[in-house]
Amino acid sequence: MTDSNNMPGVDGGDAVVSAFNAVGADYLFCSSGSEWAPVWEALARRHRDGEPAPTYLDLTHEIVAVGMATGYGLVKRRPQGVLLHAAPGLLQGSMAVHGALLAGVPMVVASSESTTYGDAPGHDPGGQWYRNLSIVGGPHNIAQPFTKWSNEAASVHTLPTMISRAAELSWRAPQGPAYLNIPLEILLEPWDGREAKPIVAPGSTHSSPEEVDPVARMIREAKNPVIVTETIGREAGGFEALVAFAEAWNIPVVEPDSAVCGNFPRTHPLHAGSDIGPWMDTADLILLVNCRVPFYPPSRKPSKAKIVVIDQVPQRPHVVYQVLFADTYLEGNAANTLRQLAKRAKDLSEAEVAERVAAQQTRFAAERAAIEQAEAKAAGAGGVDPVQVATLLRKLLDGKDGIVVDETITHSKVVKRHVQTDAPDSYFYVQGGLGQGIAVALGVKLAAPERPVVFTVGDGAFAYNPVIQSYDASKAYGIPVLIVVFNNRVYKSMNLNHRRFYPEGAAAETGEWLGTDLHRLPRLARFAEPFGMHTETVDTPDALAPALERALKAVAEGTAAVVDVLVTR
Repeated sequence: MTDSNNMPGVDGGDAVVSAFNAVGADYLFCSSGSEWAPVWEALARRHRDGEPAPTYLDLTHEIVAVGMATGYGLVKRRPQGVLLHAAPGLLQGSMAVHGALLAGVPMVVASSESTTYGDAPGHDPGGQWYRNLSIVGGPHNIAQPFTKWSNEAASVHTLPTMISRAAELSWRAPQGPAYLNIPLEILLEPWDGREAKPIVAPGSTHSSPEEVDPVARMIREAKNPVIVTETIGREAGGFEALVAFAEAWNIPVVEPDSAVCGNFPRTHPLHAGSDIGPWMDTADLILLVNCRVPFYPPSRKPSKAKIVVIDQVPQRPHVVYQVLFADTYLEGNAANTLRQLAKRAKDLSEAEVAERVAAQQTRFAAERAAIEQAEAKAAGAGGVDPVQVATLLRKLLDGKDGIVVDETITHSKVVKRHVQTDAPDSYFYVQGGLGQGIAVALGVKLAAPERPVVFTVGDGAFAYNPVIQSYDASKAYGIPVLIVVFNNRVYKSMNLNHRRFYPEGAAAETGEWLGTDLHRLPRLARFAEPFGMHTETVDTPDALAPALERALKAVAEGTAAVVDVLVTR
């Protein structure tokens, strides 16, 4: 700890602001609760006196606060602050906090409780804590299952370093949200001004040459190797390192359906699609690069391939059941490991490399032809096919360095296959449950204001989002994104499962498909109109391109836009 220049007499609220300042948080994403009055007073004091403080965002829903922190962290990769209200606010935001855990996004989430319930001298916390807000064991016990680390700040004197410790833990591998319960009485307690030392970026661990050399030898001896990756693109420099590694060894790259970010250019000749199936019986070496769950069902083991796992944290502690079938692990910073392996791409058999390059060229040409065929078929279909929407987004974003945030379900394969993102941090899939996507897209845009951000979502997932509160955040803080709704007026994934499980059941006989119909919803662009957003409702193919062009123009000029597209499937 170091002494600060703060005047004595301030309280725990200023300790919180000071600590997040030391942590290097750019923002405090707050869904307001009455306990945060000391923080608000500290911010007002600092703004008045010209003292530094993170930018404060006043948000009106917990999922919006956490989701925006998630989107921001996906791009910036540094811990931010999230303030929620008591245990109920934590519970309301818990899905998004769990999503941040799955996404590996560092953040410090805090909420509060009372420890005296009005029976101690001094400030009265209010009767709501005694009557309605208290929870057995405190909110830090609630947060434990869906955070990386959860604890309570028991003293104002340790509060700043507890926040910095939470930030440091959240930033270390595996990155994820840390939670801190800060009781209201601690926030109101006088603080002596001692601050936490600013934190620094984590160091990194590397696989040693003694570990890397045998794997390089395995690759050199392999006749039909393949790379499978889900999340290397989330690592700093990971996207570029994977491209260099794959090109150095001429190895095809599969991004399975479980990939949750852009990891490799989808337009690259070595991109081998999303299906690992063709390699399950033919590959002699499978390189799992940041790949949490490569095989489904988990017991589906490749018939003859050796499996090398390249991952800083290959055994994900938050995954309940995980099967990798690894023969060799290369642990430590995965981007560094890939760069080390790329340097070892020497003395290759020209004949064997030529053979697998030719095979990949054939696969790539077949995939390109299949994409073109699907797009031609969609263009000739009656109504707006989802492929048309994704194809047009690709063309409109070409050369604009756009980012796609996706929360579709039945159309997620279409979005990945036909939008074809090909740059680092250009595609993110929302994790942990539907209803966070608009907020995540807003956070991504906040982190990358110069890049167009497109949020793709189905009508069912759209309805799960806190739409009004998300639109309020977009307008209040000038965060323009383009929201494209793939509206088929049905919970399609639910309906597909019903049909799959009971193909000849009563529902198939009578047509009574429960839990799926969304025809009763109004057209979804209407919700944006009170916020002055640009809105488009598209029902015909001819209207699609002009509507998306107008919407992207509006976003480029600073106005958020919603395009509700009635799709055929």
